[in-house]
Amino acid sequence: MAKQKKQRFEGIVYSTDADFSYDVGEDSVPETLSNAQQKLKISLDKKARKGKMVTLIAGFIGTNEDLETLAKWVKQKCGVGGSAKDGEILIQGDFRQKVFDLLKAEGYNVKGIGF
Repeated sequence: MAKQKKQRFEGIVYSTDADFSYDVGEDSVPETLSNAQQKLKISLDKKARKGKMVTLIAGFIGTNEDLETLAKWVKQKCGVGGSAKDGEILIQGDFRQKVFDLLKAEGYNVKGIGF
């Protein structure tokens, strides 16, 4: 079953007006920051993966299409699989140093965590 996003009405408890409609602000799509403005964190993660290691790239700010494009490029350069969702990129295996060097060469602000 898919999780449903709960809708919150800030400050509105009850209205007696029959024609009242609460205007929910539309979620704005974040613009993708330039490579130099991105602050990416690279770490190794094994939690909830049955002991298998993944390289985690977190902190990407931008559209999902740009996240998918970056993930595809990193996966091709490392020659492994992975996925991208919720502003994070998962690369199968321990490729922290290689990913760090690749992203640094492309002009990203990169911080290595745990190595």
